[in-house]
Amino acid sequence: MTPARLGRSTSAVSAQLKKLEQQTETAIFVKAGRGLALTEAGETMLAYARRLLDLNDEAATAIQGTELAGWVRLGLQEDFGETILPEVLGQFARAHPKVRIEARVARNAELIDRITTDRLDLALAWNDASVTTPHSDHIKDLPMCWVGPASEPRNWRASADEPLPLASLEAPCLLRTAATSALDRAGIPWRQSFVSPSLAGLWAATAAGLGVTIRTPFGLPPSVQPLVPADSGLPPLPSLGLVLHRSQAQSDPATARLASIMLQAVHDAVPAY
Repeated sequence: MTPARLGRSTSAVSAQLKKLEQQTETAIFVKAGRGLALTEAGETMLAYARRLLDLNDEAATAIQGTELAGWVRLGLQEDFGETILPEVLGQFARAHPKVRIEARVARNAELIDRITTDRLDLALAWNDASVTTPHSDHIKDLPMCWVGPASEPRNWRASADEPLPLASLEAPCLLRTAATSALDRAGIPWRQSFVSPSLAGLWAATAAGLGVTIRTPFGLPPSVQPLVPADSGLPPLPSLGLVLHRSQAQSDPATARLASIMLQAVHDAVPAY
């Protein structure tokens, strides 16, 4: 960020930086070519500064939004229920205590069905090209990856003597379809070794070595790990879009605020690939 964007002269900015280093008693910046770069201490300071700004914004929103009231129905994919949901609900409840939230963690097909039939206001779900929802925000694309047990090497390879054992969620499942399509195109025989109605069951089966599965890298438990396709003889996989669906084009203030918090939480939690 340049001094002009800060509304300060170059000398004023330099003086502020020098004062900051004096207060912290450590170097915050180092010379990097014609400019400056953050030291390790500077990176730490920046992280805390961002947290302070976020807290300031949250406090301002809480003060301005205490009069928001109503009811919001929120749905999430299983992959995000234990990671993003608690943070989102906590932040929203602190800022808007008069708004009640009905949250539902479910499979992709159910979430989209509930959005299209106006039984959910918001739904964080995978993008299904076969289904169109009228109001949605594309957040980002996440790479799909083959997943195997953490107890095996990352170059774990299926036996050439039998079809690849595949563990998946019950149909319909976007990721299962992506896995079988990729295997069929590569001419790799496979068999359905395990079917689960829940993500927890899928993780347990994969960790036990009953079969490989396919997910995104986000939210993998420590009992499983991504496999290296080139080393495992498995075909490459495409990316999967993550979308925030809305049941209405113009959301009420409470729903719009929850959508904003949800989008920010996803961007913070899901790394860039």
